[in-house]
Amino acid sequence: MKPPIGRDTRLCMSLSARPGNAGSRLHNRLYELLGLDYVYKSFSTTDLPAAIGGIRALGIRGCAISMPFKEAVIPLIDRLEESARAIDSVNTIVNDEGVLTGYNTDYAAVRDLLERRMAKPLPFLLRGSGGMAKAAVAALRDAGFGDGTIVARNETAGRALAGQYGYDWRADLPDAGAPLLINVTPMGMEGPDSEAMAFPEEFIAACDSAFDVVALPVETPLVRAARAAGKAVISGGEVVVLQAVEQFILYTGIRPSPEQVREATLFAHGPDVAASLDA
Repeated sequence: MKPPIGRDTRLCMSLSARPGNAGSRLHNRLYELLGLDYVYKSFSTTDLPAAIGGIRALGIRGCAISMPFKEAVIPLIDRLEESARAIDSVNTIVNDEGVLTGYNTDYAAVRDLLERRMAKPLPFLLRGSGGMAKAAVAALRDAGFGDGTIVARNETAGRALAGQYGYDWRADLPDAGAPLLINVTPMGMEGPDSEAMAFPEEFIAACDSAFDVVALPVETPLVRAARAAGKAVISGGEVVVLQAVEQFILYTGIRPSPEQVREATLFAHGPDVAASLDA
């Protein structure tokens, strides 16, 4: 049984431009299942340096970092673990007695999904060039996806990302799509971009698989259109669960069982995401 919240309870948190409830629900459910004296809360901020200073000063054990803070947070922490250093993007901070270390668990989640869900590497078209895009592109390269194009309006970031991993870059979508479509932009995210489609319908009709990293909501316009067209789909809900489990392990030192992860996923995200973990 989880102890009641008290002075010894350890706090973990997340920082995001648009905080949601799913991450808090998943972590807190795992704490309940494992009887751990932890509590998890999501936050937003307009003062990132002050927020990171608060993590250090208040002894907050860990913090998940989401858009748009994954790169901006790097100068504010003390160390980078290899996954974050190689990608130059942080999605997790671990506080060890005031020393803040940055990790990137997005990379591991995306690579795991690609290797488990894709029968073979496919030529891909990826939209985005931010922190999550860096993790996704590195995972694609390391999973053997050798033929791809990065679409990013930010020429400096897009060219650099494509060049680092040996892919092509372009500012706008080409005339035709690719067998694998990947959205790593806010298109489809809850808020002002919620109805935006990352790729046109003709691209979706011609593809084999669609991968949308947006997790709020899980059923983005791209995911809905790809499912309706009978395409294989990987959703942001799957990414967020797998990377959150790796964060949970970093914070607590405990690896939950697959059954516990599935129960927490069902509680936090519902049956569709929970079922997809068994795919």
